[in-house]
Amino acid sequence: MRYFLSIAVSFTLLLIRGQAQSLEAKEFPFQFREGLIWIEVSVPQAAKPLNFMLDSGAGVSVINLHTAKQLGLKLGNRVSVRGVLATARGYWPEHVSASAGEVRLPEDYLAVDLGDLSKACDCDVDGLLGADFFREHVVQIDFVTRKIRLLKSFNPGKEAESVPLEVRPCGLRIPLQVNGGRQQWMRLDTGCASALQWVTSQVSSNRCSHQIAIGMAKVSIPQIETTVQIGNAQFKAVPTGLHGKEIFAGESGLLGNGLLSRFSLVTVDASAGRLILGQPHTVD
Repeated sequence: MRYFLSIAVSFTLLLIRGQAQSLEAKEFPFQFREGLIWIEVSVPQAAKPLNFMLDSGAGVSVINLHTAKQLGLKLGNRVSVRGVLATARGYWPEHVSASAGEVRLPEDYLAVDLGDLSKACDCDVDGLLGADFFREHVVQIDFVTRKIRLLKSFNPGKEAESVPLEVRPCGLRIPLQVNGGRQQWMRLDTGCASALQWVTSQVSSNRCSHQIAIGMAKVSIPQIETTVQIGNAQFKAVPTGLHGKEIFAGESGLLGNGLLSRFSLVTVDASAGRLILGQPHTVD
């Protein structure tokens, strides 16, 4: 069983913003529940923190339409949103002054109904912190201390594994191997609770779409166990969802938290084009 819905926006939405702020090294906590990364987000309009998911697989950051209405936000231009198993309407842009601890978050959000995601996660999901956040920062996820750090720069030790990271308008992707096969490009997706979603058909790695994944739902997918190699790190008996057709253009699947959380540290350095993985560890 895998929980996700590939929702896409047929609209070019601020794919690379070019407004990265001057950063100091800062951090904020997260909770790791049911394989997903949750953070508390503060906005001036709400007395209590909002519940956001860290989702590198989402092309832009998102605010739940219901939450946007509760906050009294004026809806932006209506855009067409469609998904693999659902259709919806979205509104762009929604301007929100949001922060996690002392860290300022993106100001522009796509407002869309995340009701299916909330049902799948069995909790209220107020928004998603998407790939635009990762493009603007050096983001380090510490699965041991449950902290997210924003770094000015990062010099990994010799024990760290550095993997090429390709930053495309349609998403972030890295190369890996499944069952000793050829190298395949997979979407780096911290919004995916499972370890791996693998497309078994031939995929043209040169393709790129402006359709942006932004949500999740409950679907049933055939599962097998595979051997996965990321750089020099190899994992056996990895639960893997099978797909006959590509989920996103130019990608052979999704690399999710089920595997990422097996590393003590995961550092996404988009500006340097690399994903840096710390020592493997046992997840609590």
